Amino acid sequence: MSISPSAAQAGKVALALLAGVSSLALTLPAFAADDEAPAAADRSKAEVTDVYVTARRKSENLQKVPIAVSAISGEQLESAGIYNVENLQKVQPSLQFISSNPRNTATTIRGLGSGIGLTNDGLEQGVGIYVDEVFYARPGSAVVDLIDIERVEILRGPQGTLFGKNTTAGALNITTRAPSFTPEGRVEASVGDYGFLQTKVSLSGPLSDTVAVRVAFGGTKRDGLFKNTYLNVKQNDLNSQVLRAQLLWKPSDKLNVRLSYDFAYQDPEANTQTFVRYGASLRAANRQFPALAAALNYAPPSTNPYDRLVDVNSPLEAKQVINGLSGTVNWDLGDVTLTSITAYRDWDWTPQNDRDYTSLSIRTKSNNYSEQQQISQEVRLASNGDRKVNWVVGAYGFNQRVETNGVEQWGKDGAFWLIGTSVPANLIDGMTSNTHVVTKVRSYALFGQLTWNVTDRFRITPGLRYTYEEKDGSFRQIVTGGLATTVPAQITAKNNIAPTYAYTADYQDDSPSGQINFAYDLTPTVLGYVNLSKGYKSGGINAAGVPVDANFQPFTASIVVKPEEVETIEAGLKTQFWDKRGTVNVAIYSTNVKDYQATVVDGNLGAIRPYLANIEKVEVRGVELDGKFRATDNLLIYGSVSYTDGKYASFRNGPAPLELQTSSSSVADLSGKDLPGVSKWAGAVGWEYNHPATIGKLSGDAYFSGDVSYRSDWNSDPSVSKYTVVEASTIANFRVGYRASGGTEVFLWAKNAFNEEYLQFLSLQAGNSGAIYGQPGDPRSFGVTVRKAF
Repeated sequence: MSISPSAAQAGKVALALLAGVSSLALTLPAFAADDEAPAAADRSKAEVTDVYVTARRKSENLQKVPIAVSAISGEQLESAGIYNVENLQKVQPSLQFISSNPRNTATTIRGLGSGIGLTNDGLEQGVGIYVDEVFYARPGSAVVDLIDIERVEILRGPQGTLFGKNTTAGALNITTRAPSFTPEGRVEASVGDYGFLQTKVSLSGPLSDTVAVRVAFGGTKRDGLFKNTYLNVKQNDLNSQVLRAQLLWKPSDKLNVRLSYDFAYQDPEANTQTFVRYGASLRAANRQFPALAAALNYAPPSTNPYDRLVDVNSPLEAKQVINGLSGTVNWDLGDVTLTSITAYRDWDWTPQNDRDYTSLSIRTKSNNYSEQQQISQEVRLASNGDRKVNWVVGAYGFNQRVETNGVEQWGKDGAFWLIGTSVPANLIDGMTSNTHVVTKVRSYALFGQLTWNVTDRFRITPGLRYTYEEKDGSFRQIVTGGLATTVPAQITAKNNIAPTYAYTADYQDDSPSGQINFAYDLTPTVLGYVNLSKGYKSGGINAAGVPVDANFQPFTASIVVKPEEVETIEAGLKTQFWDKRGTVNVAIYSTNVKDYQATVVDGNLGAIRPYLANIEKVEVRGVELDGKFRATDNLLIYGSVSYTDGKYASFRNGPAPLELQTSSSSVADLSGKDLPGVSKWAGAVGWEYNHPATIGKLSGDAYFSGDVSYRSDWNSDPSVSKYTVVEASTIANFRVGYRASGGTEVFLWAKNAFNEEYLQFLSLQAGNSGAIYGQPGDPRSFGVTVRKAF
């Protein structure tokens, strides 16, 4: 990948700034979560370390929480143009987001959370997404627009003790703005090139002395960035709307009840991929992409992915509808507070894909229509005030049903491309695979955590959780169409592509998990801690297909996937200095994962569909540093950097990388290889410089702000092929604007200001011809945002 001189220079500047983080103590998170930011004239007096989070289910100063947690306020999200989790990774180095479409989305923290590959409805995510303390089970939730947000907390490492659903890699704890008894409102509109248009509106106020409401709406549209040369249309656009309505009943200072409804709708013509490169394998030359394409007189519309040219000849759709209801009760009973959170959520996913990514008719459809419903109930009882021993205990129940109806279809070029000339050319033309998959989850847990204040400076916090889960699932695949034949070799060839088979299974598991935390105030402004945790990511039913034997019957041993067992040790320091004008926080950790859930291939018959199974061991080691520094009354600098070393410690039966493949079922020992989906080095640095300015009758601040993020190389395929390395990138965003004291703000913005050419992910074409496709990151864009708070 070529990098422009200006982008390369920006990368050097970013790295130089990151290298100075330890001495300057820069931090993005602390500034970002300053919910009640003072006026510019008073910022020199602000204690920029007074940031409060609820990472441990109570309000605490971020610098006093002895775990690795960062926070970003709604104000910074809006100013930086961060409107979903995908954007969030640009300012949070330990968070990485990989998505070929909303259903096939992997969110990882410290390299763990979701294996790269196809989503499996029978398994759980390792990174929990919580909105107002409600767990969002489906990965598609991560791509929904964030609106009317108070703050986002990123908790790194296992979170099994206090958070409702056990998560082993971390959690995104998103808190929305609550209804207020003081009338208020926010209106925002952004306009940019490529037809970008985004609007946000929120209104809140009282209905009576005891009842307040809040309503928020947001919409985002953008033209497609890809040109389809076959259909002569633009594709990979944006089209989403979000609505949230809340009611708060507060009959007294002791009791409040918050009811919430949210609705999100997305319907872009999106999720195709561009041709990136060809990778040679050990297959016969006539079974690799150059020869296959030449035989069919085919050539990609461009071999430069940044031309953003595609030629898929099947319809594209990526529609999802997400909605839910929740009710939260907080009741102060004096010595204790009772909390109850009841929620129902629904997710409908309606896709259309052309999985060969070409104008050829190879695999013309790969659509998995999914419907999900979930019900959850959490009850907590927590001690009030500061005691010798503070505690919280609770119970959690979660019930989920996911039904997926999938359609796979092959066209007239499928037999030649996937099988060869030994079979009739029309062998699988029109062959269709219909799958019906149902998975059900019932999960129950008891949990508790206490903090023993041994002395004024030393605290011990043990936590324990017991989880019991029941899962059952059914999978049925019926294949019809294609050439009607009685020739055994041809029947076998068709079945090697997609056989008719079915299976059912159930799974039960119970497991304790827990942690113990030791925290010591080395000085009034320096906190040291050590955290030991042992947890698990639940197993389940393999709901995406499994290997079959010579008679095309499923191998029963591959139906159930065992849970991951995770052990983590973490040590950290949280420091404040220069009269709380700056902070520097550091965490060092080591995680071992046994029975890691990863994508493998069928090593028996060469079926092209991957499936999930357990591998022996994964190890992740890393260091994270973040800080912030108010250099002057008008200049704030913040930043963070992470080093993550993830390895397949033992993976003796892995899928062979493309360069070593003789067939799609080739096996390789991947032990010692870098874990895919994670950059070794990642960092972000940003700033805001403001200066009092008067424009006519307006008084306020003029400001210049920006952020630069960097990610080193990472691999985008479970086999860790040399051809699927996503190269390092440096992205710079700038904003210049005016913030009037009356609540009006106008700013110009430039995203990817140096027009860095980078890829969001890479994937192998189905059938592993050697063609590699990917998703280029957004090009440089400009725009203006106007907002008014009243």
